Amino acid sequence: MYRIAVVGDRDSIYGFATLGMEVFPVNNAEEAKGKINKLIKDNVMVIYLTESIANEIYEEISELVLDSMVSIVPIPGLYGNTGIGLKNVKISVEKAVGTDILFSQNK
Repeated sequence: MYRIAVVGDRDSIYGFATLGMEVFPVNNAEEAKGKINKLIKDNVMVIYLTESIANEIYEEISELVLDSMVSIVPIPGLYGNTGIGLKNVKISVEKAVGTDILFSQNK
């Protein structure tokens, strides 16, 4: 069975445990990188990561996703929304469809 994990500051992720997800509180980006690497080695397939931390380690996340089967999904945390999650959705849709169908503005 595939596992789903949530990584981020304790206050932002604790509620995900009630949904049956494994939560891994971290205090900073370095700690998050180590935890994400361990989760990938432990065959976790989906990792939700708070946007504030995802923003700090964006390059490392991009490399990890390319080198493994894991999906890392940025989620807003209690300490603000950086927009990185929405940006990733936009990029994924553009790759799949070939154009920006979600955020384009009709003039």
